[in-house]
Parts: sequence; structure tokens; C-alpha cells
Amino acid sequence: MRNPFLACAAVVLTAAALAACGSSADGRDPEAAGAQRPAASGPAAPGPSATTATEPATPPTEEPAATGQSAPAATAEGPKTPADEITPATGTFTKKQKEYLKDRVPKGVDPAAVLQTGQDTCDKLRYLVKADRDTAVGAIVTGEIPDAKDAVAGLCTQHQALVDEAAYGYPDGKHAGKKLRPGVYRSASPTTDCSWQIEGAGGKELASGASDTGKSRKITIPVSARTFTSTGCYAWLPEGAAG
Repeated sequence: MRNPFLACAAVVLTAAALAACGSSADGRDPEAAGAQRPAASGPAAPGPSATTATEPATPPTEEPAATGQSAPAATAEGPKTPADEITPATGTFTKKQKEYLKDRVPKGVDPAAVLQTGQDTCDKLRYLVKADRDTAVGAIVTGEIPDAKDAVAGLCTQHQALVDEAAYGYPDGKHAGKKLRPGVYRSASPTTDCSWQIEGAGGKELASGASDTGKSRKITIPVSARTFTSTGCYAWLPEGAAG
């Protein structure tokens, strides 16, 4: 189930991106370019030039938007442009950007567009983590922010803790066998129709519950658990991992 908060944030990001359409920040890093725009009208999008030679010492303070609606997926199939041929139309790529683009740019595609896709992911995470950290991690767990692992590793390493935590979370659905990890978990951004059930060997119910408050709940998955099913809870994150 898509998280309502994330959907709302996407609308805000898209609206701000349209308002910022046509802006330019040649010769500056995408994150630095985002820092030039005021945040009064909501999250702003990075300028179209993701081609720079300078990285900002710290990320901007306002919530930039994701504008890569027409950008190709970083995992697009087909022949890729050799690393030594990946060059921007103007300016230069930083070392970090070049490493991210390696084996990601399909033949005939503007590498700046592929870079923007990764930057969009970083922008979404930065926006969400300021509003609610659990929602940001949950969005990675559920896949609502795709390619987060690669984008964070290559472009916004300050969010690595979110990806690391998400690796131990559970999205809504049924989980069984080796995918189950004993421990205490908390629900991230649950709906008012959240329910869960934990079963042991032979389908024996070990625990179950429901919540209509929309507030986070905690559960314990015991070593004896064989299946864990969740509905309307969005995602479950390992307790003690937030920080």
C-alpha cells in the first residue's frame, strides 16, 4: 500500500519542480544549485545542469524536489556508454558523479539525465528524512524510492544509515522462512487499518494484532516464527536502529 505521506510529498515536490522549470545553474553541483533557490514556495528542484566540478561541503538546508520524470532509469537495459566517453554537454562531472555513472548510461542517452535520476532519489530522501525519518526508511523498504542503495552509495552517502536500516525491514505482505529475522520491530507510517499475524510451525498463531490509530506499534518476531504477515502497516523497521 502506497504511503499517503510519501504521495503528498511527491505532489509538493512535483509542483515545485514545475515552478522551477527553466532555471539554470551552469558550472555548479546539483545540490549546490538547489541551495540557490528559496524554500518559501516549497521544495525546489535542482537546476537542469547536474554537471559540475565542485561538490558542496554540506548539503543545502531546504528540501529540493525530484524532477527526473522523463529521465531514464539508471538500470535501463541495453548497451552502455563506455566510462571514458561519458561527458556532459557543458561543464564537467565530479569524480563521485563519474563513478556513479559508470555502466549506467545507455548508448545515446544524455549522461546528465541519468545523473539527475540518481540526484532525484537523494533529494526525495533528504526531504522525507527531515519530515519523518521512519517514513524515509519505510519508503526504501517498500521500494517506493527505487535505486536508493546505488544512489546513496554514489551520490549522497550521508543517507547510508537509512539504507542500512531498510535492509532489515519488512514491507506489507507475507514473509516466511529464512527471510524472517527474530527481534523487535516498529511500524513506520501505518494506516488506520493496520494488522499483523505471526505464525509458528504448522500454522500455529503465535501473535496477532490490529491498530486503527495510525500510530506506530511494536511487535516481537520470536525465533519460533515461521511466517509474518502484515497489511496496512506500510513497513516494519528494526527497533533500536533509529538515530
